[in-house]
Amino acid sequence: MKKLIILFLIISCVQNFQVVEKVEKEIFLQLMEKKHPLIDLRTPEEFVKGHIENALNIDFNSPDFSAKISKLDKEQHLLIYCSAGGRSSKAASLMESLGFKKVYELKEGYRNW
Repeated sequence: MKKLIILFLIISCVQNFQVVEKVEKEIFLQLMEKKHPLIDLRTPEEFVKGHIENALNIDFNSPDFSAKISKLDKEQHLLIYCSAGGRSSKAASLMESLGFKKVYELKEGYRNW
């Protein structure tokens, strides 16, 4: 019985840990205050028209996106956004598969900003 309880606790802990979390603007702002790296996944043209202050632009549609994103510290918590959420969702999945420990995605993207 004791082993069963321990196994249940381990499974519960693993299931509750999410690598990728889609968060509302208010939570995203709180995370920004902690100085986590901020990545804008839109094109350079979109970025120039307006972006969140201190964001690094890494274009998700660029052929070398995987190589560029892989150079980031996988142990750091990262904040990502795109225009509306489509690219950031795909990027977040890729980042999880690459071994990133924690990725926060801005719900509804820059349009929600």
